[in-house]
Amino acid sequence: MIYLASPYSHPDPKVCEARFTAACRATAELIRAGKPVFTPVVQGHALMPYGVPSDWSFWEPIARHFLSRSDELVVLQIDGWRESEGVQAEMALASALGKRVDNLELETRS
Repeated sequence: MIYLASPYSHPDPKVCEARFTAACRATAELIRAGKPVFTPVVQGHALMPYGVPSDWSFWEPIARHFLSRSDELVVLQIDGWRESEGVQAEMALASALGKRVDNLELETRS
């Protein structure tokens, strides 16, 4: 199973929405390729209206659970991934667990 890490939090809700959309596109690409994937941003974004926080302190135990069961971590290379506290923590956690860490760039559509 792939754990797909992607940045999400940002003061501008439009940026959060764009990051969610990018995570959905990447998740769909992986699923269409026959790869099982868990993407916290895809699950979490839909739950925000129900009071689920977006901060890393909330998601860290969930990330730990799913990363420990994943074969690899794939980092979605979109704006903000280098600065994202969550993505950087997911990368460190994956490394500590001995998981492979790969990168994924979305193809731009014309």
